[in-house]
Amino acid sequence: MARTALIFGVSGQDGAYLAQFLLDRGYVVHGTSRDCEIASFRNLKLLGIRDRVNVHSATLHDFRSIVQVIRSVEPDEIYNLSAQSAVGLSFEQPVETIDSILNGTLNILEAIRFLGVKARFYHASSSESFGNILDEPASEATAFRPCSPYGVAKSAAHWMVANYRQAYGLYACSGILFNHESPLRPARFVTRKIIRGAIAVAQNKAKTLELGNLAVSRDWGWAPEYVDAMWRMLQLDEPDDFVIATGHMHALEDFVRMAFGCFGLDWREHVVQGMTSLRPMDIHSSVGNPAKAQERLGWKAETLMPAIVERLVEAELVQPSP
Repeated sequence: MARTALIFGVSGQDGAYLAQFLLDRGYVVHGTSRDCEIASFRNLKLLGIRDRVNVHSATLHDFRSIVQVIRSVEPDEIYNLSAQSAVGLSFEQPVETIDSILNGTLNILEAIRFLGVKARFYHASSSESFGNILDEPASEATAFRPCSPYGVAKSAAHWMVANYRQAYGLYACSGILFNHESPLRPARFVTRKIIRGAIAVAQNKAKTLELGNLAVSRDWGWAPEYVDAMWRMLQLDEPDDFVIATGHMHALEDFVRMAFGCFGLDWREHVVQGMTSLRPMDIHSSVGNPAKAQERLGWKAETLMPAIVERLVEAELVQPSP
């Protein structure tokens, strides 16, 4: 019998790649959208899998709709990849961000407990929970010190998952994922903005690109590889939480330099820093320690930042984002 997976947030970057990954392994895949009748499911179409994913209308704000879709699908595995996902936007919409992430996660956990289903549950936690990482790469034992409403919400949801695992015996785990990019990343994210800006300058469609703080450093990975780690977590005999990262940190300035360098351009001649692109508070440095994932899951990031920049440029030239 084929295993069945239910993905909350199937139309996002991670949801689409996870759906593709599971389909390739023979799963029956179901996914949710707020209104599946009008949703475009653009990412599923770009990956050529839209007609192979069963879609349902459900919102994390509505406990009843979550119960209905879980009862209908009877999944073996449930992945929570939904909710507001932009850190910068969380400063403008803190209530929506915290509500969708924390209460949305709680609604899924409660639905699993209420229905008594044996489905294994994966929750998308985030490196934003760690805040600034100053001394050494963050591991699963590193304290949370979030610097944004998004990070606060992800921290609370992370511990909610741990609480349900301990209190009710649910197979529930969290993947603490560091930054991971792909051609499916929305254009509002800075990495996509940089790639598009470099291409616009190279094609003489723009003279400059405005960015915020270029001194920040991040641990960037490749999204299609990270969904593999999500799946591996749910194959363990016992649930646990894992940091998923490359273990390598690069400054945003390096990302910009490489992106413009793909076209033989000196970024310093085209990039300007603007106050409108700065956040009220930002993480200066962020890097993860993936040792536990390598040991327990047999997972290791293969694509590092220089190759990520090249892949994003190539993809954008072939299929520009809207």
